[in-house]
Amino acid sequence: MPRSVIPIRRPSRLGYTGPGGGYMSWVESPTEYRGTTVQVCGLWPFGTGSSTPTIGAPLGRHRYTNATVCFDPISWYERAKLINNPSVWIQAEPAMGKSTSVRRMLLSLVAQGVTPLILGDLKPDYAELVAALGGRVLRVGPGLHRINPLDIGPWQQVLAHVRDPKEIEQLHAEIVDRRLNAALVLATLTRGAPLASDEITVLAAALRFLTERESAAQPLLSDVLRVIEEAPMPVRWVTLWHDDHDLDRYRLETENLRRTLRALIHGPLGSTVEGHTTASIDLDTTALCVDISGISETNQMLTAATLVTTWAAGFGQVEAAHRMSDLGLAPPRRFFLVLDEMWRALRVGHGMVDRIDALTRLNRSKGTGTAFITHSLGDLQALPNEEDRAKARGFADRCAVLMIGACSEQELDAVARVRPLAQAERAEVLSWSAPPSWTTGPDEEEVLIGRGNFLIKVGTRPGIPVHLEPTEIEKQLGNTDFRWRRT
Repeated sequence: MPRSVIPIRRPSRLGYTGPGGGYMSWVESPTEYRGTTVQVCGLWPFGTGSSTPTIGAPLGRHRYTNATVCFDPISWYERAKLINNPSVWIQAEPAMGKSTSVRRMLLSLVAQGVTPLILGDLKPDYAELVAALGGRVLRVGPGLHRINPLDIGPWQQVLAHVRDPKEIEQLHAEIVDRRLNAALVLATLTRGAPLASDEITVLAAALRFLTERESAAQPLLSDVLRVIEEAPMPVRWVTLWHDDHDLDRYRLETENLRRTLRALIHGPLGSTVEGHTTASIDLDTTALCVDISGISETNQMLTAATLVTTWAAGFGQVEAAHRMSDLGLAPPRRFFLVLDEMWRALRVGHGMVDRIDALTRLNRSKGTGTAFITHSLGDLQALPNEEDRAKARGFADRCAVLMIGACSEQELDAVARVRPLAQAERAEVLSWSAPPSWTTGPDEEEVLIGRGNFLIKVGTRPGIPVHLEPTEIEKQLGNTDFRWRRT
């Protein structure tokens, strides 16, 4: 009797051969348990690290597991529910990939229907990318386009659709407040000191007078000066010198204010801030970049004045878009605001800290995600007075996410006062600051060890070390060294 042959089970494309083999259309997932490395160490080699987030922009790959790491503040806040506000603080030494990481987020967010706003591109870092995306690029500066700081843009359209007298009164108050803030910062820049309380009162009265009698054309700073000089009763009434025989005293009391406004209109800032808008900030586009790189880096006053003007116009457009949505006249919109080279905006002082402070507190209610980009937390300490320094210290504290690139040990000490860092995390970041070799890479570029490496830190969670490698197109659209590459 022949011996029976026991079939050998061999794997195939459709499963295993032999008894009980064959194709399996459904494979159940094994039961997973979560524990610390101390608890599961005896299960080696079957333990594995937790997965990285997969919601958001594909930022790069985990430096150890090679898993894809996805992150952008809007997706993590709105869809993943991982953070409590849509903001990120990005810091690293120069040329380590800060702007490159934000450009990667912009590409993903545009595809999700979010409108990126770069309201003051100082280098520029984003103009080419925005143009390639079909967005709008405005070049503002001497001899270029101008934005009227008192231009309320689409708020006139909002007013045209409001019928309730109380709502109209409220909108007028908001417009006056917006114009007053812009005018105050510009006047403070020109004078080099804040305006007195009675001067602010007269300035607000003049703006209120113009707003209530506004025609189709937007008022100019010269119109504000003219109203204060003509002294109509609604403007004089807010002072102690409102009778006809007190007119000379009124003019004497407002002399310093009128002198400041004349210096603002006819001085070095006049060509940028005085006159009607020549290119409006229109949010009906895929992305918006206001390029102010035409302003000299040494002209801090003009840089500050231009930033104030573009920020006031841009933020006004955002709030008007939300108001139009509330009235059912437009679809809901989401925005992503990029504040790159923030140290330059902060150091001009004179109201910049207050404007950024307002952004960090209201980004959730305004439907706007925010990215703050700088070199060091020490930039927050380089402000002229303690009040501004105290406000600036809160910027990084209120950001839900810290992205830390190559930093010095002293800088990590400052970061640790904002978010706790484990020794392994500190060692990881410090290793990225190692000096490059004396040789160049295969493409004759300097090899920076930590370029593209970031530690994504959320609260007390362990940081996620990620490496970003830009594509060739991203390199072309974000080449800040292009003047060195041209031959």
